[in-house]
Amino acid sequence: MLSLHAPAKLNLTLRVGPPRSDGRHDLDSLVCFTHRLGDRLEISLGQGLELTLAGPFASGLGGEADNLVLRAARLLAAAADIEAHAHLHLVKNLPLASGIGGGSADAAATLHGLNRLWKLGLPMADLMAMAGQLGADVPACVLGQPAHMTGTGEEMAALAEIAGLGIVLVNPGVACPTGPVYRRFDELGAGPALTSSQMPDLSSPSKLLAYMAATPNDLEAAAVSLVPEIGETLTLLQESPGVRMARMSGSGATCFGLYDDVSAAQVARAFMVERLANPRFWVEADEINARGPDPAAGEGPL
Repeated sequence: MLSLHAPAKLNLTLRVGPPRSDGRHDLDSLVCFTHRLGDRLEISLGQGLELTLAGPFASGLGGEADNLVLRAARLLAAAADIEAHAHLHLVKNLPLASGIGGGSADAAATLHGLNRLWKLGLPMADLMAMAGQLGADVPACVLGQPAHMTGTGEEMAALAEIAGLGIVLVNPGVACPTGPVYRRFDELGAGPALTSSQMPDLSSPSKLLAYMAATPNDLEAAAVSLVPEIGETLTLLQESPGVRMARMSGSGATCFGLYDDVSAAQVARAFMVERLANPRFWVEADEINARGPDPAAGEGPL
Protein backbone atom coordinates (compact mmCIF):
# COMPACT_ATOMS: atom_id res chain seq x y z
CA MET A 1 0.00 0.00 0.00
CA LEU A 2 1.16 3.53 -0.77
CA SER A 3 0.37 6.41 1.57
CA LEU A 4 0.64 9.90 0.10
CA HIS A 5 0.43 13.34 1.68
CA ALA A 6 -1.65 15.83 -0.34
CA PRO A 7 -0.72 19.23 1.14
CA ALA A 8 -2.81 22.38 0.99
CA LYS A 9 -1.97 24.65 -1.94
CA LEU A 10 -1.70 28.37 -1.29
CA ASN A 11 -1.82 31.24 -3.72
CA LEU A 12 0.39 33.77 -1.97
CA THR A 13 -0.34 36.13 -4.87
CA LEU A 14 -2.90 35.90 -7.68
CA ARG A 15 -3.15 38.31 -10.60
CA VAL A 16 -6.07 37.65 -12.96
CA GLY A 17 -6.41 38.95 -16.50
CA PRO A 18 -9.64 39.84 -18.32
CA PRO A 19 -11.74 37.00 -19.77
CA ARG A 20 -10.37 35.53 -22.97
CA SER A 21 -12.42 34.57 -26.02
CA ASP A 22 -12.84 31.07 -24.56
CA GLY A 23 -14.13 32.49 -21.26
CA ARG A 24 -11.05 31.51 -19.28
CA HIS A 25 -8.64 33.93 -17.58
CA ASP A 26 -4.88 34.25 -17.73
CA LEU A 27 -3.28 33.96 -14.30
CA ASP A 28 -0.04 34.96 -12.65
CA SER A 29 0.41 33.43 -9.22
CA LEU A 30 3.05 32.59 -6.65
CA VAL A 31 2.08 29.13 -5.42
CA CYS A 32 3.38 27.24 -2.40
CA PHE A 33 2.31 24.37 -0.14
CA THR A 34 1.88 23.68 3.54
CA HIS A 35 4.36 21.43 5.32
CA ARG A 36 2.08 19.36 7.59
CA LEU A 37 -1.54 20.19 6.76
CA GLY A 38 -3.20 18.19 4.03
CA ASP A 39 -5.29 15.24 3.00
CA ARG A 40 -3.97 11.67 3.07
CA LEU A 41 -4.45 9.23 0.19
CA GLU A 42 -3.84 5.51 0.65
CA ILE A 43 -3.64 3.41 -2.52
CA SER A 44 -3.52 -0.33 -3.02
CA LEU A 45 -4.30 -2.79 -5.78
CA GLY A 46 -7.94 -3.87 -5.96
CA GLN A 47 -10.68 -5.26 -8.11
CA GLY A 48 -11.96 -2.48 -10.31
CA LEU A 49 -11.73 1.12 -9.14
CA GLU A 50 -13.02 1.88 -5.65
CA LEU A 51 -12.88 5.02 -3.51
CA THR A 52 -13.62 5.14 0.20
CA LEU A 53 -13.71 8.28 2.31
CA ALA A 54 -12.88 9.26 5.88
CA GLY A 55 -11.91 12.38 7.77
CA PRO A 56 -13.69 15.51 9.04
CA PHE A 57 -14.74 16.73 5.57
CA ALA A 58 -15.52 13.36 3.98
CA SER A 59 -19.28 13.84 4.16
CA GLY A 60 -19.14 16.65 1.64
CA LEU A 61 -17.75 14.26 -0.96
CA GLY A 62 -20.07 11.38 -0.21
CA GLY A 63 -22.51 12.19 -3.01
CA GLU A 64 -19.88 12.69 -5.71
CA ALA A 65 -19.72 9.67 -7.98
CA ASP A 66 -17.10 11.28 -10.22
CA ASN A 67 -14.82 13.43 -8.08
CA LEU A 68 -11.29 14.47 -9.03
CA VAL A 69 -9.62 11.42 -7.50
CA LEU A 70 -11.64 9.01 -9.63
CA ARG A 71 -11.32 11.22 -12.71
CA ALA A 72 -7.53 11.30 -12.27
CA ALA A 73 -7.37 7.51 -11.91
CA ARG A 74 -9.47 6.95 -15.03
CA LEU A 75 -7.48 9.50 -17.02
CA LEU A 76 -4.17 7.85 -16.11
CA ALA A 77 -5.48 4.37 -16.90
CA ALA A 78 -6.80 5.54 -20.27
CA ALA A 79 -3.47 7.20 -21.11
CA ALA A 80 -1.63 3.98 -20.25
CA ASP A 81 -4.27 1.85 -22.04
CA ILE A 82 -4.85 -0.36 -19.01
CA GLU A 83 -7.81 -1.26 -16.82
CA ALA A 84 -8.10 0.86 -13.68
CA HIS A 85 -7.66 -1.55 -10.78
CA ALA A 86 -7.09 0.16 -7.45
CA HIS A 87 -8.56 0.84 -4.05
CA LEU A 88 -8.19 4.47 -3.02
CA HIS A 89 -8.87 5.59 0.54
CA LEU A 90 -9.00 9.36 0.97
CA VAL A 91 -8.77 10.93 4.43
CA LYS A 92 -10.29 14.37 3.81
CA ASN A 93 -8.77 16.81 6.30
CA LEU A 94 -9.07 19.99 4.20
CA PRO A 95 -12.35 21.89 3.79
CA LEU A 96 -14.12 21.76 0.41
CA ALA A 97 -14.40 24.61 -2.12
CA SER A 98 -11.95 26.55 -0.01
CA GLY A 99 -9.29 27.98 -2.34
CA ILE A 100 -6.47 25.80 -1.02
CA GLY A 101 -6.55 23.15 -3.73
CA GLY A 102 -7.71 20.19 -1.64
CA GLY A 103 -9.36 18.35 -4.53
CA SER A 104 -6.52 19.28 -6.86
CA ALA A 105 -3.91 18.01 -4.40
CA ASP A 106 -5.87 14.76 -4.07
CA ALA A 107 -5.92 14.37 -7.86
CA ALA A 108 -2.19 15.05 -8.03
CA ALA A 109 -1.49 12.45 -5.35
CA THR A 110 -3.64 9.98 -7.32
CA LEU A 111 -1.61 10.52 -10.50
CA HIS A 112 1.71 10.13 -8.68
CA GLY A 113 0.58 7.18 -6.58
CA LEU A 114 -1.00 5.15 -9.38
CA ASN A 115 1.96 5.88 -11.64
CA ARG A 116 4.05 4.09 -9.02
CA LEU A 117 1.52 1.39 -8.09
CA TRP A 118 0.89 0.44 -11.71
CA LYS A 119 4.63 0.70 -12.50
CA LEU A 120 3.96 2.97 -15.49
CA GLY A 121 7.14 5.02 -15.16
CA LEU A 122 5.58 8.09 -16.74
CA PRO A 123 7.78 11.21 -16.44
CA MET A 124 6.72 14.38 -14.65
CA ALA A 125 6.03 16.12 -17.99
CA ASP A 126 3.39 13.53 -18.89
CA LEU A 127 1.73 13.77 -15.48
CA MET A 128 1.68 17.56 -15.71
CA ALA A 129 0.04 17.39 -19.14
CA MET A 130 -2.67 15.09 -17.79
CA ALA A 131 -3.12 17.30 -14.75
CA GLY A 132 -4.05 20.22 -16.98
CA GLN A 133 -7.10 18.28 -18.16
CA LEU A 134 -8.36 18.00 -14.58
CA GLY A 135 -8.28 21.64 -13.48
CA ALA A 136 -6.21 24.81 -13.32
CA ASP A 137 -4.66 23.98 -9.92
CA VAL A 138 -3.79 20.34 -10.56
CA PRO A 139 -0.51 20.94 -12.48
CA ALA A 140 0.83 23.01 -9.58
CA CYS A 141 -0.11 20.24 -7.16
CA VAL A 142 1.58 17.63 -9.35
CA LEU A 143 4.75 19.71 -9.26
CA GLY A 144 4.37 19.98 -5.49
CA GLN A 145 6.87 22.76 -4.78
CA PRO A 146 6.95 26.56 -4.78
CA ALA A 147 6.29 27.77 -8.30
CA HIS A 148 5.38 30.69 -10.54
CA MET A 149 2.12 29.78 -12.26
CA THR A 150 1.13 31.51 -15.50
CA GLY A 151 -1.12 30.91 -18.51
CA THR A 152 -4.43 29.50 -17.37
CA GLY A 153 -2.63 27.49 -14.70
CA GLU A 154 -0.82 25.01 -16.93
CA GLU A 155 2.50 26.87 -17.19
CA MET A 156 4.68 26.26 -14.17
CA ALA A 157 8.19 27.46 -13.33
CA ALA A 158 9.54 25.76 -10.21
CA LEU A 159 11.29 27.95 -7.64
CA ALA A 160 14.29 26.63 -5.76
CA GLU A 161 13.26 28.14 -2.44
CA ILE A 162 11.00 30.68 -0.79
CA ALA A 163 10.95 31.86 2.82
CA GLY A 164 9.48 29.23 5.13
CA LEU A 165 7.25 31.52 7.17
CA GLY A 166 4.73 30.35 9.73
CA ILE A 167 1.13 30.40 8.55
CA VAL A 168 -2.38 30.31 10.02
CA LEU A 169 -5.19 29.16 7.73
CA VAL A 170 -8.77 30.14 8.52
CA ASN A 171 -11.83 28.94 6.63
CA PRO A 172 -15.18 30.45 7.67
CA GLY A 173 -17.12 27.28 6.97
CA VAL A 174 -18.84 28.76 3.93
CA ALA A 175 -18.22 27.27 0.49
CA CYS A 176 -16.94 29.75 -2.08
CA PRO A 177 -17.12 28.02 -5.50
CA THR A 178 -14.67 29.27 -8.09
CA GLY A 179 -17.17 29.90 -10.92
CA PRO A 180 -19.31 32.53 -9.15
CA VAL A 181 -16.19 34.33 -7.90
CA TYR A 182 -14.82 34.69 -11.44
CA ARG A 183 -18.20 35.84 -12.73
CA ARG A 184 -18.33 38.47 -10.00
CA PHE A 185 -14.75 39.47 -10.83
CA ASP A 186 -15.80 40.04 -14.45
CA GLU A 187 -18.84 42.06 -13.33
CA LEU A 188 -16.65 44.31 -11.18
CA GLY A 189 -14.42 44.98 -14.19
CA ALA A 190 -11.20 43.10 -14.82
CA GLY A 191 -7.97 44.99 -15.24
CA PRO A 192 -5.68 45.04 -18.30
CA ALA A 193 -4.06 41.98 -19.82
CA LEU A 194 -1.30 40.49 -17.67
CA THR A 195 2.36 41.03 -18.39
CA SER A 196 4.57 38.39 -16.79
CA SER A 197 8.12 38.93 -15.59
CA GLN A 198 10.70 36.67 -14.01
CA MET A 199 10.10 35.91 -10.35
CA PRO A 200 12.62 37.63 -8.04
CA ASP A 201 14.56 35.99 -5.23
CA LEU A 202 12.03 35.20 -2.48
CA SER A 203 14.24 33.20 -0.13
CA SER A 204 14.18 35.71 2.74
CA PRO A 205 11.08 36.83 4.67
CA SER A 206 11.65 40.49 3.80
CA LYS A 207 11.89 39.78 0.07
CA LEU A 208 8.84 37.50 0.06
CA LEU A 209 6.71 39.96 2.03
CA ALA A 210 7.79 42.88 -0.15
CA TYR A 211 6.86 40.99 -3.30
CA MET A 212 3.48 40.05 -1.85
CA ALA A 213 2.78 43.61 -0.75
CA ALA A 214 3.22 44.72 -4.37
CA THR A 215 1.28 41.78 -5.85
CA PRO A 216 -2.31 41.28 -4.59
CA ASN A 217 -4.96 38.61 -4.96
CA ASP A 218 -7.20 40.13 -7.63
CA LEU A 219 -10.14 37.87 -6.70
CA GLU A 220 -10.33 39.04 -3.09
CA ALA A 221 -12.84 41.87 -3.62
CA ALA A 222 -15.13 39.65 -5.70
CA ALA A 223 -15.05 36.86 -3.13
CA VAL A 224 -15.68 39.22 -0.20
CA SER A 225 -18.72 40.66 -2.00
CA LEU A 226 -20.18 37.14 -2.24
CA VAL A 227 -19.04 35.80 1.14
CA PRO A 228 -18.81 38.64 3.71
CA GLU A 229 -17.29 36.22 6.23
CA ILE A 230 -14.07 36.40 4.19
CA GLY A 231 -13.75 40.10 4.95
CA GLU A 232 -14.43 39.47 8.62
CA THR A 233 -11.79 36.74 8.67
CA LEU A 234 -9.19 39.00 7.05
CA THR A 235 -9.88 41.77 9.54
CA LEU A 236 -9.38 39.44 12.48
CA LEU A 237 -6.20 37.94 11.01
CA GLN A 238 -4.80 41.45 10.62
CA GLU A 239 -5.36 41.92 14.36
CA SER A 240 -3.65 38.66 15.34
CA PRO A 241 -0.37 38.89 17.28
CA GLY A 242 2.78 38.85 15.17
CA VAL A 243 1.01 38.90 11.81
CA ARG A 244 3.19 40.05 8.91
CA MET A 245 0.49 39.89 6.24
CA ALA A 246 -3.09 38.60 5.83
CA ARG A 247 -4.65 37.55 2.55
CA MET A 248 -7.19 35.26 0.88
CA SER A 249 -5.93 32.19 -0.98
CA GLY A 250 -7.11 31.40 -4.50
CA SER A 251 -10.79 32.14 -5.05
CA GLY A 252 -11.56 31.74 -1.32
CA ALA A 253 -12.97 31.24 1.16
CA THR A 254 -9.79 30.25 3.07
CA CYS A 255 -7.67 33.16 4.30
CA PHE A 256 -4.20 33.06 5.79
CA GLY A 257 -1.88 35.08 7.98
CA LEU A 258 1.91 34.93 7.70
CA TYR A 259 4.19 34.97 10.77
CA ASP A 260 7.91 34.82 11.50
CA ASP A 261 7.87 31.11 12.31
CA VAL A 262 5.59 28.21 13.21
CA SER A 263 5.75 29.05 16.95
CA ALA A 264 4.38 32.53 16.27
CA ALA A 265 1.73 30.96 14.06
CA GLN A 266 0.61 28.69 16.91
CA VAL A 267 0.17 31.75 19.16
CA ALA A 268 -1.87 33.47 16.46
CA ARG A 269 -3.99 30.34 15.96
CA ALA A 270 -4.90 30.35 19.67
CA PHE A 271 -5.89 34.03 19.32
CA MET A 272 -8.07 33.27 16.30
CA VAL A 273 -9.80 30.32 17.94
CA GLU A 274 -10.61 32.41 21.02
CA ARG A 275 -11.82 35.43 19.07
CA LEU A 276 -13.87 33.54 16.49
CA ALA A 277 -15.83 31.46 19.02
CA ASN A 278 -17.62 29.87 16.07
CA PRO A 279 -17.49 26.10 15.54
CA ARG A 280 -18.06 26.51 11.79
CA PHE A 281 -14.63 28.06 11.37
CA TRP A 282 -11.64 25.83 10.56
CA VAL A 283 -8.39 27.23 11.99
CA GLU A 284 -4.98 25.55 11.67
CA ALA A 285 -1.33 26.58 12.02
CA ASP A 286 1.58 25.30 9.97
CA GLU A 287 4.53 26.63 7.99
CA ILE A 288 5.26 27.13 4.31
CA ASN A 289 7.17 24.23 2.76
CA ALA A 290 10.05 26.35 1.53
CA ARG A 291 11.60 23.91 -0.94
CA GLY A 292 8.91 21.36 -1.72
CA PRO A 293 8.34 17.79 -0.53
CA ASP A 294 11.02 15.45 0.76
CA PRO A 295 10.08 11.98 -0.57
CA ALA A 296 12.48 10.29 1.83
CA ALA A 297 10.50 11.71 4.73
CA GLY A 298 7.18 10.61 3.27
CA GLU A 299 6.23 14.15 2.28
CA GLY A 300 4.41 15.08 -0.88
CA PRO A 301 3.27 12.91 -3.72
CA LEU A 302 6.56 12.38 -5.58
